[in-house]
Amino acid sequence: GIGDITGKRLISYCGSVEAVFKEKKQHLMKIPGIKESFANAVISGRTDAMLRAEKEILFLEKYKIGHFFYTSDDYPRRLKNCVDSPMMIYYKGNASLNKPKILSIVGTRSATEYGKECCKNIIEGLADSDVLVVSGLAHGIDACAHREALKNELETVGVLAHGLDRIYPAMHRNLAQKMLGKGGLVTDYISETNPDRENFPKRNRI
Repeated sequence: GIGDITGKRLISYCGSVEAVFKEKKQHLMKIPGIKESFANAVISGRTDAMLRAEKEILFLEKYKIGHFFYTSDDYPRRLKNCVDSPMMIYYKGNASLNKPKILSIVGTRSATEYGKECCKNIIEGLADSDVLVVSGLAHGIDACAHREALKNELETVGVLAHGLDRIYPAMHRNLAQKMLGKGGLVTDYISETNPDRENFPKRNRI
């Protein structure tokens, strides 16, 4: 029931993740943004959230999905500069998320031929630069960016607005599969999360 900003504040106040679950209720209640319902859930121990976390761990292990907590050395270092960066990143692929050169290309889903040609020319011009191309795997410019990156032997990563148990839009499954071989897919949403409308603008910070 808490977001990334409050979650990181909570750990900062307590000193570690483990310390959060050992903290006394009255101390938790003094932390800005912490509600009594959260403090009660922590004190009670085995909540629905804990059971859901165990289920997610099994999912990650079964499908060999990488997961980077925001304190991890593997966590994308650029995101650490964002106050609302995700506490956890889920990743499947073989590209480093800390490459020296990363280019984000996003655009309209209703791309014109001129727009696609501009996207193609930009990526062709970077073919020898060892750039990681990041986009959103959506229709239009996003998909064009991923395809042109693969065509030019550049790694490309798609940032998803849902869990890694699905691909949306479904017509981009083959594209996503190719990206796993030279790039990857990243999200801050757990499995079984639907591609709801509000998730798309939120994922753009990544």
